[in-house]
Amino acid sequence: MFPDNFEKVRIKTSGAEINLVHGGSGSPLLLLHGYPQTNVIWHEIAPLLAHDFHVICPDLRGYGDSSKPSSTPDHYPYSKRAMAQDMIEVMTFLGYSEFFVAGHDRGARVTHRMALDHPEKISKACVMDIAPTHYVFKNTDQSLATGYYHWFFLIQPDGLPERMIGADPAYYLTQKLKRWSAPKAVFADAAVAEYIRCFSQPETIHASCEDYRAAASIDLEHDEEDSKRKVTCPMLILWGKNGFVNRNYDVLGVWHEFADHISGKALDCGHFLPEEAPTAVYHELLQFFGSE
Repeated sequence: MFPDNFEKVRIKTSGAEINLVHGGSGSPLLLLHGYPQTNVIWHEIAPLLAHDFHVICPDLRGYGDSSKPSSTPDHYPYSKRAMAQDMIEVMTFLGYSEFFVAGHDRGARVTHRMALDHPEKISKACVMDIAPTHYVFKNTDQSLATGYYHWFFLIQPDGLPERMIGADPAYYLTQKLKRWSAPKAVFADAAVAEYIRCFSQPETIHASCEDYRAAASIDLEHDEEDSKRKVTCPMLILWGKNGFVNRNYDVLGVWHEFADHISGKALDCGHFLPEEAPTAVYHELLQFFGSE
């Protein structure tokens, strides 16, 4: 899915082994995918950005071809703090003490946590199609429970969601793509096949559930501890005008509560911005990260 001039490597961090592809030259730009996908979500945008940046596209721990560490009762190994630490160590391994980062969906939540935990490392950050986790849980209503039902399904204990998803993971994943995207959205066949290959592994299904269990527990503890802190670096907020986030939140109004310097807009798409609106996302990222 990525061009030949992108190199595939595997980097061992203190808590996982991270699979990634990288290519291009210039300032370092880390791109983080979301659920239930892999780094392949960037397949259209990364080659374009590589003309101006050194683009790094990892699989988050628990996803794609990255390792799936054993979890613990408090779900810390799948906390956004642990996942952010992986990325800091990956970028250090590649020789970068400071970098740009853009994240979609779960990757955006890792981006948010990374900007809080490691402000000296993040020059600028972009988050796509999310409201902050703490805000979402504190403002739960029927609309959220309907649109984000998976948040409450995936956190159920004792292997319940794992068993149900595992009965037909390809159906579950393709339904997610269909239900969260705008009408007539088209996903590349090769990308969908790659998502299904990775998501069909029982270890991936379990790890992704642990990601959501952490979000509903230890991540909220970390957010409560940082309730008086804001992200200090410039942030670009992008979201799909045909998606749940646009329908239910004053997106920039919400993010003003969590970050000091924000800008952003809705794009003409659903949830999966990098695949539904790659040209628009590319231009927004180029303008934001390429400007002083």
